[in-house]
Amino acid sequence: MTAKDKSISDLADLYGVLSDKTRLQIVLLLAKGERNVGSLVEELKQLQPLVSHHLGLLRMNGVIVAKRNGKQVMYALAGNAKATNGKLKISLPPYSVTVEGA
Repeated sequence: MTAKDKSISDLADLYGVLSDKTRLQIVLLLAKGERNVGSLVEELKQLQPLVSHHLGLLRMNGVIVAKRNGKQVMYALAGNAKATNGKLKISLPPYSVTVEGA
């Protein structure tokens, strides 16, 4: 697989991960700041196991990171994702995905 093929494959994987409504909602919520599972469950009005499943998929695909703070796990956007001025930009060089209105 060439570097270009790998980049396109990574971009397709990102679109696949973000194509789910719940995962996209999680990413948009995390664009506003880090959160724990409990606050995401409340805001999404979803069951905790389902939210945790989606968080795991986002983490495995490098969109978010988990930080342990004592017993609590806080989730935030990964370093390749930046939220500024109502835009969310996720970079996978040489490509990037931008969502406006975040």
